[in-house]
Amino acid sequence: MREVVERRLWRLEKRHDKEQFVKRKRSEDYGTLEEVFDKPTLMTIYRMLNTGALRGLYGILNTGKEARVYLGELPDGSEVAVKIYLTTSSEFKKGMLMYIEGDPRFTRVRKDTRSLVYTWAMKEYRNLLAAFYAGVKVPKPMKVEKNVLLMEFIGKDGSPAPLLRETHAEDMHQIYRTLMKYVRAMYRKAQLVHGDLSEYNVMIYKGKPVVFDLSQAVLTAHPRAKEYLQRDLSNLERYFGNLGVEVKPMDKAYEWVTGGKE
Repeated sequence: MREVVERRLWRLEKRHDKEQFVKRKRSEDYGTLEEVFDKPTLMTIYRMLNTGALRGLYGILNTGKEARVYLGELPDGSEVAVKIYLTTSSEFKKGMLMYIEGDPRFTRVRKDTRSLVYTWAMKEYRNLLAAFYAGVKVPKPMKVEKNVLLMEFIGKDGSPAPLLRETHAEDMHQIYRTLMKYVRAMYRKAQLVHGDLSEYNVMIYKGKPVVFDLSQAVLTAHPRAKEYLQRDLSNLERYFGNLGVEVKPMDKAYEWVTGGKE
């Protein structure tokens, strides 16, 4: 089996084979393929394919500084989001450390870029799982291996759900109230603070908000948890306030989330 995988990896070093490996529905240049699909990442993808965790990998859904998200297919034919964290870029290394250090779940982390990225992927998996079981609507995580995370695809027929900022929902008041309940559930039940919650990290699917990008989320015991929570609440207050939604002022919102009464 190892010899077979090595032969396939050798072939994938050629441009043509790499382009065939990702059956793209959207264009993506060769330089980006080189950046995302280094040999260790290819080995991880192949293990998932060979063990039946994944049946196929298709077009790119989203691109960011720290990761690329692709559309994948599970063995039962259902769609899945495949998030691949970049191991070739050290731009956000310092940014990672401020969210990892102080987290008792990750106390013995090596500081080289690849090890940090693997920890970052595991951190998002565990954060998503905790939020999911706390009743927060997030993409349900399925599997993480090294820098590859499989999670529920939020969308239909290969098209992801729109972001909150792209949506003109009829009842923004209800969406605001739901997001506030999610922030509270994350804090009280999952002991988590998102840390980067805004109109850019919320999708609207079937009329309801879905929170994503939880890699930077920290435990409530983190030394900067209060600061991050206040930032999340400030973002919600700003965005929905500008839409004319009646929002809780910061002091009352903070108290309601952390220990106030409804």
